[in-house]
This record gives sequence, C-alpha cells and structure tokens, in this order.
Amino acid sequence: MRVELRSVTRRFGRVTALDRLSLEIPSGRRIALIGPNGSGKSTLTRILMGMIECEGDVRIDGLSPHRDHDRLAPRLAYVPQTSPQLGATVEEVIGAVAAVRGCGMAAIASVASTLDLDLGTIAGKPVRALSGGMKQKLLLSLAFASRISLLILDEPTASLDAPTRKAFFRLVEERTREATLILCSHRLEEVRHLVDHVVALDDGRLAWQGPLDEWLRASSHRLIEVTASTADASAWLRERGFNRGSGDEWACIAPRGESLMLIQELMARYGGQMDSIRVRDLEEVDSTMGRKEAP
Repeated sequence: MRVELRSVTRRFGRVTALDRLSLEIPSGRRIALIGPNGSGKSTLTRILMGMIECEGDVRIDGLSPHRDHDRLAPRLAYVPQTSPQLGATVEEVIGAVAAVRGCGMAAIASVASTLDLDLGTIAGKPVRALSGGMKQKLLLSLAFASRISLLILDEPTASLDAPTRKAFFRLVEERTREATLILCSHRLEEVRHLVDHVVALDDGRLAWQGPLDEWLRASSHRLIEVTASTADASAWLRERGFNRGSGDEWACIAPRGESLMLIQELMARYGGQMDSIRVRDLEEVDSTMGRKEAP
C-alpha cells in the first residue's frame, strides 16, 4: 500500500506533535520509523490507523484512513508498544478481529501456536488479565493471521523472550513479503533484518530519510575503552574526548569512520603505555538516533 502525507499537522493543545510533515512511502517499502521520544512517531502511526484526525492530507492507496476506515481496516494491521487494557475476553477480541479481517479463528490459532501461545487456555480470560508477553503474542497473532497490505509495528518484541523473537522474525519474512511495513523500534537487529529504508522524525518534522545502509554508515558508532595510568596519556585522552571512569579507566564513543583514525593515533603515541584497549560496536539505536550498547 502506498502512503502519502502532505503538510500533515497535529496539535495537542499548545504542543505540536507533527509540524507540516510531508512524506511518501511507496507500496512494498519496509521502513524503520525512528526519532527521540516526543518526535511524533506514535502520533503518525495513530493518524495512519485512522485513530485521530489531523490537518493536511493523508492517503493510503488513495483512501483517507479516517473517512475510508471501513474500506482500509481489513488490509491494515497495527501492533502497539503497549497493549490496550481491554475488559473483553480473548475469545471476544479474536471474534471481532476475525470478522473485520475476514479470516477464520483457526488461522489466528495457528499463528498463536507458532508464537507458543495456547489460545484455548486463555480464551475466557479478559485481555487485561494477561501478562505483557501474552498480550503481545495475542496482538501479533491477530496481525499476522490474515493477508495484510500495511503493517505498523511499534516496538513489537519488547515483551517477548528470545525464542518468540525468532518466531516473530520468521512471521514477518513469510507473511509480509508484499506488504508495506512501518517499524518503530530502538533495536538495531530488528532494523537490520526487517527494513530497507529509514525515516527519522525530530520535533514533529522529517529529519532524514533514505536507504538503511546509508543511515547505518552515517550513524554507526563505536565504544573505545582504554586503561592508562600515565599523566601524559591521560591528558591526551581527555583532549580527545575520553571520559574518565573509575581508577585508570577511560571511555569514548566515536563515529565508526572516526574511530579507526583515533585508535591508530592512540596506538602510535601511547600503545606501550596502555594496559588494555577494547573496541565495541554499539548495537542498539537510542532515543536520539545514536547508539547505545545492547543489553
């Protein structure tokens, strides 16, 4: 599904969540939607799902997500970061979604089984009574059970264990090959495996967009940690932006392109005075579009 936004603005009182945002996402593109907290990511996804209105023009395959919601709903799937606290039972929610999507209960149960979720044992429970992981598995089961053309995922694996995360990756690859995918995530492994483009928002505006490999080259960082006890080496490290930790430990975060030159200069000048040097790629996108070490 093709997504088009023209001068989209959304305000909440005095706060402007989206500020004249214009963006085109071709059909079949798989994008990572990134940006700091408050950049407008959640507001944008809610607008695309027809949950809130806005100024400007929004089109999904030429249709308005607000005015044409009934026509678009069977083709859209949305998995929020925080599951809604529904009082309805699991069975009732499944029945409602199956009716909208035109898929059978068996299809939903099959996906749930892939995610290690037994719907039979929880069918009579209110959704709000489920654990965070079970809620997330239920939402993913509902999203992947039918043929979808636009899939919006907001931190979809935050509550999942490692085996379920692997199952989730397989489902995305197997069931969304022709769909347009919008993924909000701080986890770099999800960005690498599931998307091909990046759209970055900042303060409600478009800050950057382009191919994933270009963004990775531009934003990749490394953590350099050294142990040095001499005064000369310590002074040099401080001048180069290293911060002192406990004892003689020093650390610096540098862009990947600059880190090699920094390490070469460090070794040439003070290699014999360094007790240890450690270099690590930072594996997780942080809330300000940089990196932090993966847990």
